[in-house]
Amino acid sequence: MADISSLFVTRLYRAAVNDQGKKKIDFDELASSCLAIAEDDQAGQRWCEKNGYPGYTSYASLNDLPWRFPIFAALEKALDRHVKAFVKDLGFDLQGRKLKCGSFWINILPQGGMHASHIHPHSVISGTAYVAMPAGTSALKLEDPRLPMMMAAPVRLKKAPQELQSFVYVTPDVGEVLMWESWLRHEVPMNMSGEERISVSFNYEWN
Repeated sequence: MADISSLFVTRLYRAAVNDQGKKKIDFDELASSCLAIAEDDQAGQRWCEKNGYPGYTSYASLNDLPWRFPIFAALEKALDRHVKAFVKDLGFDLQGRKLKCGSFWINILPQGGMHASHIHPHSVISGTAYVAMPAGTSALKLEDPRLPMMMAAPVRLKKAPQELQSFVYVTPDVGEVLMWESWLRHEVPMNMSGEERISVSFNYEWN
């Protein structure tokens, strides 16, 4: 019998945000807060227009959301606990230090909006908490990090196990958080829903 094992595994963390938070998040309230911030953030709106970003992101304009709004402070505290659990699963030796949230931002994608394939340099763990996911909206698309090195490899069968696929699509529910190591390439395909897709993304750094 052949002995076939999996090596160099890519981990994806998925959980309900409120599983770890001491103060439970009301995601309807969080959605309203995101929309109110987007409406008032003129600097963010200008950045989105200048850079051709569909919808709204606070990535380039606001870096103190947990200080401004208690609900974002509660969300960050819950995420701290989720990151701690993920770090344990990944077997990281943090040498007595902790991963800290280095950036924390809102994403609002309208119908037709998308976020192209990218990674998050200078971070260890990245992820997204999902605030509004209307029916028919985009899943998260994750790419096998070995893909650029498979120049001569045949495509995978559609019925091949998920861990062997070149791309994996994950559709989270409202109130869930997904996390991955920051080098993992990912994208948000076009939002085909008539409603806005709202999420809060983050990076955790080791410094």
